Amino acid sequence: MEDEKRRKDRRRPPQETIPATRRERDRLRRIVRDHLRESPPVPPVTFHELYVLTEEVLARAGCDPIYRKWLAVLINNEAWRSRLAGVPFDRRLLLLPKCLRDTKGCEGSFDEIGLVCRSCGRCEIGRLKAEAEGLGYIVLVSEGTAVVSALVRTGKIDAVIGVSCLSVLEKIFPLMEAGAAPAYAVPLLRDGCADTSLDIDWVREALHLTSADVTERIAFDALRADVESWFGSASLESLLGPAPGEAARLARSWLAKSGKRWRPFLVAGVWRTLAGAGRAPIPEAVRKVACAVECFHKASLVHDDIEDGDEERYGEKTLHAEHGIPVALNAGDYLIGDGYRLLAEVDLPAAERARMLAAAAEGHLGLATGQGAELSWARRPRPLSSAEVLEIFRNKTAPAFAVALRLGATCAGAGRDLWARLDRFSDALGIAYQIRDDLEDIQRQGPGSDAEAARPSIVLALAYEQSQGGERAILEALWRRTLRPEDLPRARQAIAAAGGVEVAERMLRDEEERAIRSIEGLSNADLKGLLRRVIGAIFDRGEEGAAREPEARDAHGRARGAEPAA
Repeated sequence: MEDEKRRKDRRRPPQETIPATRRERDRLRRIVRDHLRESPPVPPVTFHELYVLTEEVLARAGCDPIYRKWLAVLINNEAWRSRLAGVPFDRRLLLLPKCLRDTKGCEGSFDEIGLVCRSCGRCEIGRLKAEAEGLGYIVLVSEGTAVVSALVRTGKIDAVIGVSCLSVLEKIFPLMEAGAAPAYAVPLLRDGCADTSLDIDWVREALHLTSADVTERIAFDALRADVESWFGSASLESLLGPAPGEAARLARSWLAKSGKRWRPFLVAGVWRTLAGAGRAPIPEAVRKVACAVECFHKASLVHDDIEDGDEERYGEKTLHAEHGIPVALNAGDYLIGDGYRLLAEVDLPAAERARMLAAAAEGHLGLATGQGAELSWARRPRPLSSAEVLEIFRNKTAPAFAVALRLGATCAGAGRDLWARLDRFSDALGIAYQIRDDLEDIQRQGPGSDAEAARPSIVLALAYEQSQGGERAILEALWRRTLRPEDLPRARQAIAAAGGVEVAERMLRDEEERAIRSIEGLSNADLKGLLRRVIGAIFDRGEEGAAREPEARDAHGRARGAEPAA
């Protein structure tokens, strides 16, 4: 708890020369990227060129000129972006400042180069260092430029990703320009030598940048839009054939309802990265598999809504609320059958079709197991431990992601050896996804929320475990569905007093970290980049940046080749 308090205490607002909110910083970075995409400069960018570009961006963005130096850093980053992407990870240096360390609890020491990080996990340095070294980077925690200059001059590195305050970055710019070395800088949000902060996900984005990633990053949103287009009525008829009757028409109408489409997106994205297809059109076989995965998902929503008694989804009436339970059940069953039909008929080798059918069946059984545990609890309501709730999540949500990833990989010809790692990713992603939904749900605090409807909720479970006395009694009544409606405000107060939301938020970050750790060993950089971006897209933390990375691993020795040349 003390470590967490220190982290919160360090979250000071940015200095006046840097935009105050994360939303504004992201907006300006998008403007920089759009501007340079229209007229890309040739690096290394000179001082004069940088000045001209900065004035153009300032005019385009209509922002305060006080941000001029900060914008210049972003412009230089984008100028070098493509060149940086072409440099292998083991030819790059990550330069971190010692001021990111937790000054009160840091276990590191200093030598002639800089901070020797002990990976104690109390600050971002250890986590970033572990991630970068896992990719092959040289990592230094040092404020000086002499070592960097020596590494560039002797050819031991070809590119630098640096984190520092604006004043230092201004001094380093001539060095990197003179060395014509690709440089990507992430400014600290405040100058100073202790307890500062940064947009840490900008660092991680740069760390994972590859040549393939540049192309795919630009196409990320385009691929999502492409996947969404497959679920229009005309596209569905082209892909699935004419609807043979009223049941099929109703099922496909439900399938076309808007949603996040993460599962079919994962099928398409994994296929594209593993097949090395770049921006090539997604073949019909892959589109059919993606559609099958969405059929399974939409069928599960129909059945869940009936079992949970939900009357609304997507801002409209649920299928059973509009058409009655028998009709809705039949539509859900039809979607399941249509999904398996698509997998059985897809134009792929028989062995691959068999693997996909087996994966889908396994996922289907897992989902039913998780839902069955929840229904069993509903017949005999009682307080559930957080471990029991997480196990329900593990079975209900994670299998759908696993099926999508497995099927996308199989479409690309990947074998079962990849499935285990994808399953670990799916497990963490699914649990994090459900925790995030529970946190959003508790904020609604209405009759439809899981906590107030006494459906298994991780926030309620954690609050119950942390509560005592009268608070515990009222939360137990909520669990057992014996709470009087007029006592709901007291139950909300008890959840808040017990810290259920805060503990759930920490658990969410832990699961996000676990998802990131699960992809560290992937040998395909494009797939790894895709999955990393999926985590960032799903769990956008807004003002606080992306999720924290995995806890730092033990580090042995100093940076490879970090000694200055004699």
